[in-house]
Amino acid sequence: MKQARFCIGEVVRHRLFPFRGVIFDVDPEFSNSEEWWEAIPETIRPAKDQPFYHLLAENEENHYVAYVSEQNLVRDESGEPVAHPQMEMLFGETVGGRYKLKGAHLN
Repeated sequence: MKQARFCIGEVVRHRLFPFRGVIFDVDPEFSNSEEWWEAIPETIRPAKDQPFYHLLAENEENHYVAYVSEQNLVRDESGEPVAHPQMEMLFGETVGGRYKLKGAHLN
């Protein structure tokens, strides 16, 4: 099992698609439905044996929750804030370019 490259609160963007987001949870390996995985076109379907990240995601038109493999993420270096409507429920201030989880949500 691989060590996760990204951390909760980190801003990332998708390698192939035009969206970015803040990581709010990490699965050490794929943990979604087989139907979800098979719906991804085979030519870009990620391996299951890598970390997968739950993101509060946004693109030009929408805000949503995304589930993305590590191989498809890169750090977002833009410094732009993430404007997802659920941000203030989960995160507080930024520290060193990373959003800090609010205390009530820490395990």
